[in-house]
Amino acid sequence: MSDNLSNALNQNWEDKNILVVEDVDTNKIFFDAALRRTKAKILWAKDGQEAIDMFKDNHIDLVLMDLQLPVMDGYTATREIKKINPDVPIIAQTAHVMSGEREKCLEAGCNDYLAKPIRLQILIDTLSKYLNA
Repeated sequence: MSDNLSNALNQNWEDKNILVVEDVDTNKIFFDAALRRTKAKILWAKDGQEAIDMFKDNHIDLVLMDLQLPVMDGYTATREIKKINPDVPIIAQTAHVMSGEREKCLEAGCNDYLAKPIRLQILIDTLSKYLNA
């Protein structure tokens, strides 16, 4: 294991709450495994509306937002969450990496963008930027 990766995996975010908005079980398993060692508290939402409700009911330090969701898409949910708290970092995650997608994410209010399949090192580095600030 590279030093970078072991350092990344040794993040201690036990005082952080991360809301993961994801409707695909295999992706949930990845995030669960990737984030378990950080000791962050993970909350799960399976669609945009549920994400907004959970955001209102919990203190959330960061949101990992899938964009292609049932009920309400991630763009709309991002805009709504930013109305509640403009300062919360929202990181888009999407398999759609067409040109213009990144701009569309940032325009909706996302702070950052991860293309699926997400590599563990990139995930932890990106979260570190916001959670360790």
